[in-house]
Amino acid sequence: MFGKKRILFCEIHPVCYRISLQKEIGKRHLKDFLSGEKFSEQRQTEILPNLVSSWSSNLIKRAPGVELRLQENKAVNIDLACKKINGIIIQPGEIFSFWRTVGKPTKSKGYKDGRVIIKNKLIPGIGGGLCNLGNTIHRMILHSPLKVTEIHHHSDALAPDEGKRVPFSAGTSISYNYIDFRFKNITEQNFQLCLWCENEKLYGELRSETEFPYEYRLVEENHHFHKEGDKFFRVSKIYRETSDKITGTVLAKELVWDNHSEVMYDYNLIPKDLIK
Repeated sequence: MFGKKRILFCEIHPVCYRISLQKEIGKRHLKDFLSGEKFSEQRQTEILPNLVSSWSSNLIKRAPGVELRLQENKAVNIDLACKKINGIIIQPGEIFSFWRTVGKPTKSKGYKDGRVIIKNKLIPGIGGGLCNLGNTIHRMILHSPLKVTEIHHHSDALAPDEGKRVPFSAGTSISYNYIDFRFKNITEQNFQLCLWCENEKLYGELRSETEFPYEYRLVEENHHFHKEGDKFFRVSKIYRETSDKITGTVLAKELVWDNHSEVMYDYNLIPKDLIK
């Protein structure tokens, strides 16, 4: 005879969930205080000269089944967070923390309801959509010598792909403050993050003081969709290749994500030739 599934404290009642949430937030504050790590705080308006990597994406997705109001709210949320990050300097040895830089998203700060994922479901929530910003930063860091020190993943199949498939176009998860995105400057020069919104697009640049001899690219292998029970999943392996800028010789290839993401949109929109 099988025993009953154990019910977690956070699942008993919404109040219990909020208590558990505050406990995790408090634990993160204490852990950071005791860590001795130095976090990036300095911002400057002067732009560092060397462009290391850049990325841009549409802020508002217009597609069947996607609520436009939440997309517009997401754009507002991302713009507010960009203004907190734009120009920040990450000095050698420092760690950039998304939440230590942006702070807690609240209504009083102007944040609105956007799409958030809770228990694998898309629902409205204050500050929703900031995962898109975290993902943009993550993509740029993967195209640099900086070291990702904390990354969490959610589904990489929240909506149908717009045009050609782009590895890591989504999938970075953040939730104040215990589910964070962090990276460390392990080089000997300053780096700078520049982020801004314009004409319904998000723009990002990662800059440094001088050029590096390497270049980086993301390679996705065995990308397909697979049915498991009554659900579909996007499956792939995503690697980062490091190459010599002059010769083009691949110096290293590392797996950065063994992707197995539940499809969160209408299964009829999955390309039939990609189902295996």
